[in-house]
Amino acid sequence: MNAPHIINRQAAATAVRDLLLALGCDPSSDALRDTPARAARAWTEQLAGYGQTAEEVLGTTFDAAEYDEVVLLRQIPFYSTCEHHLLPFCGTADVAYVPGVLSPGPARVVGLSKLARLVDIHARRLQLQERMTQAIADDLERVLDPAGVAVIVRAQHLCMCARGVGKAGASMVTAVMRGCFRKKPEARTELLMLVNQ
Repeated sequence: MNAPHIINRQAAATAVRDLLLALGCDPSSDALRDTPARAARAWTEQLAGYGQTAEEVLGTTFDAAEYDEVVLLRQIPFYSTCEHHLLPFCGTADVAYVPGVLSPGPARVVGLSKLARLVDIHARRLQLQERMTQAIADDLERVLDPAGVAVIVRAQHLCMCARGVGKAGASMVTAVMRGCFRKKPEARTELLMLVNQ
């Protein structure tokens, strides 16, 4: 989904005010007077991922020398917004890769904080968990050209917990495995052992 990364805060605040009116609330009351502007600022922060790219975040890499084992950052917390109901979902992402390339050139690694930032780029958009998981893997694979990529996302969705079927506590797990994690059972087994330690 392509959405503008510059939010018109005034228009957003007006829309929130109109929504409050449509819901039968009084936006001029003491409790709600500043809500439209606060909500517009919050949405600007929640959708900040549209203004960032993986190339910016993963641009600085380091020579991996002879390292060709798993690099894993586990339990990266994230907050996102379901595009179907505009309600939050949150959880953790495990992001792994194996340095090494399928094309000529030296294997590269990236600073661990960059993996967390990559998760945030995709989480801070109107999102589907399945697409978010896939997009993180796509970016890591495209920019680093590693021997393998794996992304596992676990999340609870307010649109399922607080409305609809009302199943609080249920969590959704999505996973993408590429390269050696998909083709080599021993690599996948090692990864899952590390993720679940």
